[in-house]
Amino acid sequence: MDKATYRLEGHTLNEYWIEVPLDYFGAAQDLSDDATGRSGEGLPDTINVFAREYVRDGHEADPRLVFFQGGPGSPAPRMAPINSWLSTALDHFRVVLIDERGTGNSHPLETDAITAVGRPEAQDALLACFRQDSIVQDAERLRAALQDDEPWAALGQSFGGFTVTCYLSQAPEGLSEAFITAGLPSTHLHADAVYRYTYPQTAMRNQEFFARYPADEETAWYIARHLADAEELLPTGERLTPARFRQLGLCLGYSYGPDSLHFLLEDPVWFHRGERRLRPQFLARAGQNLSMASHPLYAVLQESIYAQASTGSTAWSAQRVRGEFPEFRLPDPSAGSAGEKELRAEGHGFRFTGEHMYPWQFREDPALTGLEAASELLALKRDWPELYSREVLAENTVPAAAWIYLDDMFVPFELSRETAREIRGLKPLITNDFHHDGLRTGGPQMIERLLRAVRR
Repeated sequence: MDKATYRLEGHTLNEYWIEVPLDYFGAAQDLSDDATGRSGEGLPDTINVFAREYVRDGHEADPRLVFFQGGPGSPAPRMAPINSWLSTALDHFRVVLIDERGTGNSHPLETDAITAVGRPEAQDALLACFRQDSIVQDAERLRAALQDDEPWAALGQSFGGFTVTCYLSQAPEGLSEAFITAGLPSTHLHADAVYRYTYPQTAMRNQEFFARYPADEETAWYIARHLADAEELLPTGERLTPARFRQLGLCLGYSYGPDSLHFLLEDPVWFHRGERRLRPQFLARAGQNLSMASHPLYAVLQESIYAQASTGSTAWSAQRVRGEFPEFRLPDPSAGSAGEKELRAEGHGFRFTGEHMYPWQFREDPALTGLEAASELLALKRDWPELYSREVLAENTVPAAAWIYLDDMFVPFELSRETAREIRGLKPLITNDFHHDGLRTGGPQMIERLLRAVRR
C-alpha cells in the first residue's frame, strides 16, 4: 500500500493506494482470447484503488468509518472546507472516503478507457467488474491493509447504501456498524419493480414543480415542440432532442431541484436572424446537465446494479416499464403539434423523466459513443452473481440503521421499508422531511440520529 500525508486546518489527511484484482467473480473467465480484437488492449489483471482519510486533531484513536458515495460512477466527495455530515462524523470517527473503482483516482473508466479493452464482449466483461459486490471486496482489502482483522463502520448514501447492504450480505465480519441514507435496495425484486414505483413518484414531483412554477409547463411544452421541428445543437455538437430535453427532470429528485429547473428554464428563447431559437446560454447549461462525459459508468451500470442471477436480465427495464405509464409517452413526431394536443386532451401534463436510462442515449450522447453494443450486452446479461443474501441478512448481528424517505424519487420507499424488515436488528428512520439528497442538506442531524439509533 502506498501512502501520502498532508495537513488541513486542524486535520490530518492520509491518502492511500492499494492494488486489487480486477475480477473477483469470474466475469472475464470465459472471455475468448480474441475478444479484444486487433486494436484492443485487453483487460488488466489488477487495478489501483484510492481512498482519502480525514483525522480530526485529538481524534487519532477513534475507530474508522468508510464512506460509499452514490452513483454508480461517482467518486468520493472532495470536501473543502470540511462541513456538513463529514464534520459531524469526524467528531466520532476517522473517516475514509473511498473512490469506488472506476471513479476518481481508482482506475477511472472514461468511455475511451472502456472501448480501449477491445470488442463489446471485452467491454461487457470489464464493466461487470464494477458493481457493488466488487466495491465491497476492494473495501475489505483496504480495511485489512489499514487495520488487519479489526472491523470498521460503514456509511452509504444512495448507491453507497446498496454497497453497504451488499457488505452486510457478503462480508459482515468486516463491519462494526452500518449506516445507510436513501439507499436500501430491494434484495430480490427485478429492476422493473423499481421503475414501477419511480415513474409515479417522478410524475408526482413534476406536478409539485408545475404547481410551484405554473408558467414553466407551457415553457417546457414549447421547448419540446420547438426541438421536434428545429435543429438546436448542444455545445458538444449533437442535436438536442425532445426526449433528451425531458431528462433534465433528474434534478427534481433533490431538495432544491424544482428551483434549479425553474432557473434553467427562465428566458430560454431569443430571436436570432429573424428566427426564434434557444439561447446559447440555455443550451450550454442544458448540455452540462445532460452529458455523461464525467460519469459514463452511471449510464452503463444504472440498471445493472439491480441485476442478479435470480432476477435475470434487466432488458432495458426503464424503457419497457415507461410504456406502462401513458403520461410519460412522447408525442408522435410525425404528427406535429397534433401529437402534443392528443396528450393534453387525454389530461396528461408535461412530464420530465428522472433517474431512467434509455438505449437511445448511447446514440445521442457523444460521451457514450462506442458503448452502445456493450450496454446492450449488459442489458441482456443473465449470469450475474447474487448481490444480497436474504438468509445472511435475516441473521444479521451488525448494529445498523437507515434513513428512508417517503418522497424519494430514486429509491422507492416501499421497497426500502420491505428490506429494512428483512435485515435483523436494522432500525429504520422514516421521514418526509428530506428528498434523496438529505445527507447533504441535513447532514449533521442525520449523522447524530443514526448514531443514536444504533448505540441506544
